[in-house]
Amino acid sequence: MDVLATDRLELLPITRSLVDAVVDGRRADAEAICNAKFPDIWPGRTLVERAFACPLDKLREDPDSWLWGARVLVSRNGPRCVVGSVVLDGKPNPETGSCEVAYGIDGAYQGRGFATEGTRAVVEWALAQREVKRVTASTFPWHVASLNVLKKIGMHEIGTRETEMFGDLVVYAKQR
Repeated sequence: MDVLATDRLELLPITRSLVDAVVDGRRADAEAICNAKFPDIWPGRTLVERAFACPLDKLREDPDSWLWGARVLVSRNGPRCVVGSVVLDGKPNPETGSCEVAYGIDGAYQGRGFATEGTRAVVEWALAQREVKRVTASTFPWHVASLNVLKKIGMHEIGTRETEMFGDLVVYAKQR
């Protein structure tokens, strides 16, 4: 998978070796893989499993499917720092051509447009792939910052989805 670049970010593919380094608490290895400093608050196993919406064992068994399109966001200006990540929920559904995007930005870097910039790049990359017809995203109806990111990158509200864990979520989509 290619490295993507925006004005302020380098979007590096998230690999199995990076996931293993993060989950195992090997900061030096993770920073060497990314050639960038990680946030002071270490991501850890819980964040990895939540971000990829699958158990870690499943992700390790089939990284090509679960890490498809996933990127770590590294600042290009000033010191190289990991500011967040943008992930997809695995390869697109073969019947619908749909995949879901999710993103997270370290607290120290929020409010600077990194979520918009990184998510836009990953969504554009995904929609350029032959097998993708639509990218969706879900968020809380009260999460104004997340709603703004989705609107800024050209996604449109298509409905709601009820989840056991989070309650009702607003669903957005962007199609080719």
